[in-house]
Amino acid sequence: MNVTRHFSDTRTEEGRVRFLLSAGRVQLLAEGPGWSHSSGHVSLHDAATFLAVVPNVGQALYEEALSDLERRMAFEQAA
Repeated sequence: MNVTRHFSDTRTEEGRVRFLLSAGRVQLLAEGPGWSHSSGHVSLHDAATFLAVVPNVGQALYEEALSDLERRMAFEQAA
């Protein structure tokens, strides 16, 4: 069974960024008013790095998404 897990979900006035885990892959989803992006990556690190070059993801949304991702990763490591 292939289960997709929401690892991180960030929402701001500018848009939304999600990191989804499924079958050893990471799916990066980003969206905002009038735009959307979806891409697959081999790791959370690769997806987070790629987020920096996704068009329409502004600095505030980018920083908040990375902050949320770091908090989630720290929580997972502590568990």
